[in-house]
Amino acid sequence: MLKTLARSLRHRWLDESDARRVIDPALEERLRSFVAASERRHTGEIRICVEGGLPTSYLWRHWRHNIPIATIVRQRAAMMFAKLHVWDTPHHNGVLIYLLLAEHAIELVADRGIAERVAPAEWQAMVDRLGVALQEGHVEQGLTRALEEVSAVLVAAFPEPADAGTAAVVNRLPDGPVLR
Repeated sequence: MLKTLARSLRHRWLDESDARRVIDPALEERLRSFVAASERRHTGEIRICVEGGLPTSYLWRHWRHNIPIATIVRQRAAMMFAKLHVWDTPHHNGVLIYLLLAEHAIELVADRGIAERVAPAEWQAMVDRLGVALQEGHVEQGLTRALEEVSAVLVAAFPEPADAGTAAVVNRLPDGPVLR
């Protein structure tokens, strides 16, 4: 009961302002620039979402139906993947890096076009490296490395056509992190 109460308070306490403390405006701009530069090299889309706490409806599913919190976090990441239209690419090659501060949770959601080309263990290794960096307080370095790794996978699997030129590069989604 006490653990449930503590979790509830943590999710209610942490919000967008906490996400903005983790990703300050200068870092937000550097991440936006990195994503923009990356997306000029491949046809995929990369989004970052940092959320303070889960909405009450997700916590309710956890409490009421005794669904493990890790499953709830994965469901929320999948919902943000859809809500942010990361799935809306012609080659189904969008990737979402999702951080949930209240649970110190990281999810990497990849659309089916890229997920089928990368072993789950490789995605998990990226998440694990990001987790270590975040635990050590190296937010920028961890996110930059994760972006480099995701970008390398997308460049290898879905490179921008050599004859496309810069005019043909279509940026379908905003490049900046979503802070909630």
